Amino acid sequence: MAALCRLRLRLPKTIAISNLHTSSPASAKQHYKMLVLGGGSGGIAMSARMKRMFGAENVAVVEPSEMHYYQPIWTLVGAGAKTVASSGRSTASVMPSGVKWVKSNVQEINPDKNTVRTDDGTEISYEYLIVALGLQLHYEKIKGLPEGFEHPNIGSNYSVQTVEKTWKALQNFKEGNAVFTFPNTPVKCAGAPQKIMYLSDAYLRKTGKRSKANVIYNTSLPVLFGIKKYAESLWDIVKQRDLQVNLRQNLIEVRADKQEAVFENLDKPGETKVVEYEMLHVTPPMGPNSAVKGSPLGDEAGWLDLDKESLQHKRYPNVFGIGDCTNLPTPRTAAAVAAESGILNRTISKILKNEKPDKKYDGYTSCPLVTSYNTVILAEFDYTGQPLETFPINQAKERRIMYHMKADFMPHLYWHGLLRGLWGGPEPYRKLLHLGMK
Repeated sequence: MAALCRLRLRLPKTIAISNLHTSSPASAKQHYKMLVLGGGSGGIAMSARMKRMFGAENVAVVEPSEMHYYQPIWTLVGAGAKTVASSGRSTASVMPSGVKWVKSNVQEINPDKNTVRTDDGTEISYEYLIVALGLQLHYEKIKGLPEGFEHPNIGSNYSVQTVEKTWKALQNFKEGNAVFTFPNTPVKCAGAPQKIMYLSDAYLRKTGKRSKANVIYNTSLPVLFGIKKYAESLWDIVKQRDLQVNLRQNLIEVRADKQEAVFENLDKPGETKVVEYEMLHVTPPMGPNSAVKGSPLGDEAGWLDLDKESLQHKRYPNVFGIGDCTNLPTPRTAAAVAAESGILNRTISKILKNEKPDKKYDGYTSCPLVTSYNTVILAEFDYTGQPLETFPINQAKERRIMYHMKADFMPHLYWHGLLRGLWGGPEPYRKLLHLGMK
């Protein structure tokens, strides 16, 4: 229903274990039956479930950020339809009561010794480990960024520091090129880079500026969207609204003082093109979490190496994972996290009983492709790329009801369902629909 995309914000770190739950000296050695790394969507959802399974006193969560954000709404924040303030709550308010909150960054993971070391030197040992560290944004891999964000007319919906800059750039647009990018790396919420294009097009039409604008989507991908059924509908929209889509174009430099963006042609190495812009939305390159990449838990590319059906690590049977940090071959969304959370809960419960996991994750994920200020195409599919839809209607068609689910219903479900470990599992939206019919 809604793709609940996740971005981990790194705020100033502290070294104490806090919250009204428990606290102890940071330098003391600590041990927990279940240690959760990361306090984003997957980490909080699983810590709530693990609290019920192990007892609060036996669960700890390592997370440095004081704030937790519902990041899927940033698409609408960047278009002026929601406020950034509405997207955040304190981490203390979403952390399950009674669990230990370790306010530090993960520095090192040693699965051979069942230990984790934080950046303040604290060593924590565990019996079981859930890795939910998300991925890392790499604006710095684009020449001229992130310092370019200090200039006007450039923004990015992938960071709380830059999402409001997108809205300012859109409001300040007068005439010229409005350029939107998709990087040559794995990303989270892969529909988001083009959602803001459709919303910007709608805003420019509403304000009478569209006739003076060239709306350009430069993507490194060879396709507009990876699932044919939905891609066909999106291409129809592109043609109807006179949007310019350029495939295999990767942003490599931003000259913010000149309002120029430089793209490389991935099909013709060495060929570059300079594009002037009046507005630029940047989707940054992304990569695996550094702690995972630097540990035996990572695969060759640095992603957490999991069995794609059980979510158990391939080499360390007491290690599990969820969300954007993993190498699961499905788009990284929090809708995927919702599906994964129920499967992982079942897997761990079976492992504790020395039984074989019996529930298999099919790769379910969802992306609500926002196409205007009141319409959404609801994409849902599995590992094989086959649609796995909730409703008995053509979900490739733009619909108003899907927009209201994205903008109004899903935030409530996120805060009060997913993060409390009360919602999730295979085809999570279908289960929710059936529950509502009872």
